[in-house]
Amino acid sequence: MIKKVILSCLIVLGFINAHGQILDPVKWTTEVKDLGNQEYELIFKAKLDPKWAIYSQKSDPDAATPTEISFKPGRHYQLIGEVTELGKKVEGPEPLFENLIVIKYYEQVDFVQKVKVVDASVPIEAEAYYMCCDQAQCIPPTPKIFKLMVSGATFSGGLPSDPMEIQADNGMHDPVKLIARVEKISENRFKVEFEALIDKGWFIYSSQISEDGPIPSNVEWDSTGTYKVLDKIKEVSAHQIKGFDEIFEMEVIKYKEKVIFYQEIDVLDAAKKISGYFTYQTCDATMCLPPKSLAFEIDPVKATLLLEGDKGGTGLVLPGGPNIDQTIPSIVSTLESPVGQCGEEVVKGTNHFWTFIFGFLGGLLALLTPCVFPMIPLTVSYFTKGSKDKKSGIRNGILYGLSIIVIYVAIGLLITALFGATALNELSTNWIANVLFFLIFIVFAFSFFGFFEITLPSSWSNKTDALADRGGLIGIFFMAFTLAIVSFSCTGPIIGSAIVESATSATGPAIVMFGFSLALALPFGLFAAFPAWLNSLPKSGSWMSNVKVVLGFLELALALKFLSVADMTKHWGILGYEIFMGLWVLIFGLTTLYLLGFMKFPHDSPVKKLSTTRWMFALSFLGLTIYLVTGFKVIPEYNSYNSLKLMSGLAPPSTYNYFLSKPILDEGIKSKYPSYTKCANNINCFKDYRDGLAYAKETGKPMLIDFTGYGCVNCRKTEEHIWVNDDIRKKLNDDYVLVSLYVDDRAPLDSQLISVVTQNPIRNVGNLWADFQIVNFNQNSQPLYVIMSPDEEVLAKPRGYREGVKDYDQFLSCGLDAFKKLGDSQLIQKM
Repeated sequence: MIKKVILSCLIVLGFINAHGQILDPVKWTTEVKDLGNQEYELIFKAKLDPKWAIYSQKSDPDAATPTEISFKPGRHYQLIGEVTELGKKVEGPEPLFENLIVIKYYEQVDFVQKVKVVDASVPIEAEAYYMCCDQAQCIPPTPKIFKLMVSGATFSGGLPSDPMEIQADNGMHDPVKLIARVEKISENRFKVEFEALIDKGWFIYSSQISEDGPIPSNVEWDSTGTYKVLDKIKEVSAHQIKGFDEIFEMEVIKYKEKVIFYQEIDVLDAAKKISGYFTYQTCDATMCLPPKSLAFEIDPVKATLLLEGDKGGTGLVLPGGPNIDQTIPSIVSTLESPVGQCGEEVVKGTNHFWTFIFGFLGGLLALLTPCVFPMIPLTVSYFTKGSKDKKSGIRNGILYGLSIIVIYVAIGLLITALFGATALNELSTNWIANVLFFLIFIVFAFSFFGFFEITLPSSWSNKTDALADRGGLIGIFFMAFTLAIVSFSCTGPIIGSAIVESATSATGPAIVMFGFSLALALPFGLFAAFPAWLNSLPKSGSWMSNVKVVLGFLELALALKFLSVADMTKHWGILGYEIFMGLWVLIFGLTTLYLLGFMKFPHDSPVKKLSTTRWMFALSFLGLTIYLVTGFKVIPEYNSYNSLKLMSGLAPPSTYNYFLSKPILDEGIKSKYPSYTKCANNINCFKDYRDGLAYAKETGKPMLIDFTGYGCVNCRKTEEHIWVNDDIRKKLNDDYVLVSLYVDDRAPLDSQLISVVTQNPIRNVGNLWADFQIVNFNQNSQPLYVIMSPDEEVLAKPRGYREGVKDYDQFLSCGLDAFKKLGDSQLIQKM
């Protein structure tokens, strides 16, 4: 996972340079060499900019993506052998990918494929899928489309000849490659098949998806009466995933790597062609791309299927309405050099720092339990008194600490190896698994309360204890292993909680266990080096049982988080915001009462007098209880509860509530501009660009164009953690006209349109705004925030998702300054 995180950051930093230019360090040309006897060599030449490298087909796929040269099957030619490589090959460790061994080429490399051609009048279509890097950054894997004529004509550059080439060359996400076929089963019956090949890390959704979820994959047939659809669409894949989807917060069926959708039809009139669309949406772990609809046409007589973007030289007329070009010249011209030099898109990768901190805090808590704390002075004394000299005692104490780290990190790595990163992530988001985790945490809580103990078999500790008696390095290691086993009744629930929370990434379990073990090991190394510090340790006593009980209350609180995920997935409606926060207030209130001595559990001793430390913890939990109560404060301006920052990711969203009413709209604005509504945090906004533009001209305010989506995770993060800031919310409401364009809005248009630029059909509102974003801003990922004047001039560099209120506030302030500067310059020109 660390490799993936590094790669995602490199992609962001490398794909677009500091000047906002799209990097293109590989220049492709092709050559056709006639070998005679209808045999040819197809040569794909990659010339690289200085210091850039492209990777061999045989390079380690766990590092950089190997180059892949693939060919569209056809009856007009046959492949002879495999693709060979000609160039100066370099093989060795790659620092960008944890020094894994890779094979790469600098300066130039030729990829050569030998073919035998039957019909030279039909072009041979091929694709190079490649990745390239320099010493500090990488360009994400990119497809390049070629069409070669063995007669000498080569289509490898210039203006793309079809939509597929447009998507391959403009640097936007295109993670699904679609292959369409038709098979004649009997005289009038045909099987229509769509095979989706999906890039690693991306998913395509099943046709069996409810209305509130992602766009389902579906075949939509034009109504002509010349055929009959026999049954629902069927799906075949070895890579089906069923479970909770964090983006859409619901149970879904999706596919990775490869899936085939097929449907059977009976043709009633073979003389007439049949047309329709294959529609799908694709997402990765952080974002979704706009839904895509590809037109197809079936010729029953020839039993052929033609897919949009796969013309084969015959051309495909897209069914449906007129062409539309949404390009706005003033936007395109000012995008390169806006008035305000601020913004820039930033997409961050996963940060494991907090995963480490979470494990470290868990280790510190484990140190205070009765299974671990008494072992510190005993073990350190053994090393200092049983060693030849002080130096060897310190060394043994440090080795003991390192052994603890090795053991717990190995456990984390073993968990990932057994289950796999993907399986762990899917397990942590599945509603059944979350109910199971909820029950497990309840069991952990009652174990900490002292009603029973969770222990490992005593034979395990006996065997490791015997091995520890050997002495030396092996003996020290097994002493640490014995500690891990005998302390399991206290550390087990903490470890289990930490692993469950970190299981959404490949290295999460190992990182959280490293943090846990480091906190656990530090005292042994430090006290071995400075044995006089032992005198400052508090004596073992009943306070350690108190620590376990407090941990039990925390386990109860965390258990509700998992039940909440299952509740939102299945729409049970049993754990809305008010109930969840109410239970947390109750749990923290009970913890406060326990620490004040009003409650007692089985292992507790009578409380004669509260210590200063216990008073401090009681007051801390009382403060947290009061803090949680403030989460019930209703903010009229937002028409929502006060979402507490500490509860982000734990509590359900404040919009998932039982008692709050819907926001009130300004009827005057609504009657004039139908798309006017209230967006996140009760902020005035428009959901139609034309309405927003007209209102901006009427009020003389700049616009903030918010390209968003219902399934956009980072869009929600911006709304929940940045737009709630008073200064930012005031700017959005008072100084800007907010225009939120949802690229996955399924509302149908009155009539179908065809994009002049992308040649894609525009069938619904989401298609319209996705096309608007692509043709004007050359981007198809969300969120994207663009500040524009009412004259449709870009005032600041478009900005993607970036954490932090301060930067976002500066972005908005820069846009306002640029708008004022633009107004002043226009006023001077008029004078």
